[in-house]
Amino acid sequence: MENASGRNDDQQIRELVTTWMSATKGGDLDALLALIAEDAVFLTPGQKPMSKDDFASLQKAQWAKGLPGFDATSTIQEIKVLGDWAFMWTKLAVVVTPQDGAPIERAGHTLTILQKRNGKWLLARDANLLAPKSS
Repeated sequence: MENASGRNDDQQIRELVTTWMSATKGGDLDALLALIAEDAVFLTPGQKPMSKDDFASLQKAQWAKGLPGFDATSTIQEIKVLGDWAFMWTKLAVVVTPQDGAPIERAGHTLTILQKRNGKWLLARDANLLAPKSS
């Protein structure tokens, strides 16, 4: 389905991913938070579920030590739109280099549920299955 700007839902969701990567690399927390629904839930292995506020606090704490280097490759495997809801799964590889440390490499898959609110796609649920990258 196209919106007033002529972009279809698939394009809008792909743009969300591009904006997410760019905002993460640039340390733009406001831009990241604008992509997340207020009631979002983040799931990561071995950790308790995180809310949007938890996510914001974690990013602030990590970035307070100095913005780390960030490089990532996200390959969308599937996007399925079901009205005002959509899901996508991706293959993701991330390298984060702290200001005072060695690079940390993680790779795996994510499963994201998005919801369209006021004509804009937002991240509603995210299951991040990244694990340390093996050599």
